[in-house]
Amino acid sequence: MIIIRLLSNYTDQTGCPMKKPELKISILSDYICPFCFIGHLRLKALREIYDLKINWCFIEIHPETPQEGHSVKMLNYEQETWDEMTRNLLQLADDEGIKLHEQTMTTNSRKALLLSEAVKPLGADVFYPLHEQLFSAYFIEGKNIGDESVLRDIARQNNIPENLVNQAWSDKHTNGPPDSVPGSLLRYLQYAGAIQAKSVPTFVFDDQMLNGVVSKEKLLQVASDLSQKNS
Repeated sequence: MIIIRLLSNYTDQTGCPMKKPELKISILSDYICPFCFIGHLRLKALREIYDLKINWCFIEIHPETPQEGHSVKMLNYEQETWDEMTRNLLQLADDEGIKLHEQTMTTNSRKALLLSEAVKPLGADVFYPLHEQLFSAYFIEGKNIGDESVLRDIARQNNIPENLVNQAWSDKHTNGPPDSVPGSLLRYLQYAGAIQAKSVPTFVFDDQMLNGVVSKEKLLQVASDLSQKNS
């Protein structure tokens, strides 16, 4: 944390703040993945130092789940495995200073992913508030982000035009079947296959790939190494 403060407060000889170095990352993520949410929060440590340019690669991890959702018990985890994963997740959330809603239901994320993808061209000032709210709505407020009415309400709160929402869901595979992939998301699935990514979240820094829950310290170290390499 001391290093972050020093770098973020660094000024040039004229007393003006130094421009943050640009850092490009590709991140494979899904809005119903709790560890993706934790990963998103941990990126704030990098934003203290770098001008992040993130390519959010949206991967639908449970296309078989209906939009109305179903019990997490249908994910077929052994109870002991699920309990351990929940304990780990709650500890991670506590470390990030957030309180998660009890996760008893899971849902389909396809429409949420399509909505975010369609909003990207509007710029970071529109994309990131939506991106943040989709995670928070699901994991903190316990809302069903597979429900179209919930998503439309979130879109309205972020001043996203209704016609853009409709356009986001105009793909013939928006409502399935489970083994289909909407065109705007297909390239991310292909990219994941090309780099042999096995899970979300996956962080790709140039030629280095980090999978799963990654500590802030690891993110900062890899970013620093890449920045020095490219300087």
